Amino acid sequence: MISELQAYLQAEFGIHFQDTALLAEAFTQASYVNEHPKEHLKYYERIEFLGDAVLQLFVSEYIYQRFPELPQGKLTRLRAAMVCEDSFSKFALECHFDQYIRLGRGEEMAGARKRPSLLCDIFEAFIGALYLDQGRAAVEKFIHRVIFPKLDQGWFDHAVDAKTTLQEFLQRNGDVQIVYHLLKESGSENEPVFTVNVSANGQVIGQGTGSSKKHAEMAAAQVALEALRHTKK
Repeated sequence: MISELQAYLQAEFGIHFQDTALLAEAFTQASYVNEHPKEHLKYYERIEFLGDAVLQLFVSEYIYQRFPELPQGKLTRLRAAMVCEDSFSKFALECHFDQYIRLGRGEEMAGARKRPSLLCDIFEAFIGALYLDQGRAAVEKFIHRVIFPKLDQGWFDHAVDAKTTLQEFLQRNGDVQIVYHLLKESGSENEPVFTVNVSANGQVIGQGTGSSKKHAEMAAAQVALEALRHTKK
């Protein structure tokens, strides 16, 4: 199974582990180790500890740099939404890591392969193993592909409201009239696409699309924020 995982990681992510023992450790649960005592195997808990810390640091660094207007409280809420069991378990499934976990027979029969807590642990353990095997650059490349695009896809809108952030950015020196305008609605009934622009004191500063008017407004606000930050630089 580990050789299959190695081949999958190479084909899908361009990742080739030098130390396959690290990779095996990251994808092995204690139940599997208990059923194979003569093999002297290790399981993921220690390496998961490291992966959790690495993810906390890299996610914190990324959102700190990307959202310079967000106060500490909102940065904390955003990080909590990104670095949690629910998010990591979804990332693990998206990466098909569930297919490569080494489980004992009892855990396999109990459906542990799809258990969110285990998937979260395995994702963190993989990051820890990748960090030990290949260093910071490899981890950053992986999470820039797997995690950070989810910000643009609205996964964490509940944690940080781009509209509120835009309002705070624009009104930090006084009152500014901010208006969102629906430009068009296209797509199908089942998959509608809304296009919205946002203006500040009558000047259009951003445009976005989304599957709902709310998501389109969020996207427009995010585009406006990115443009304003670029101008500020």
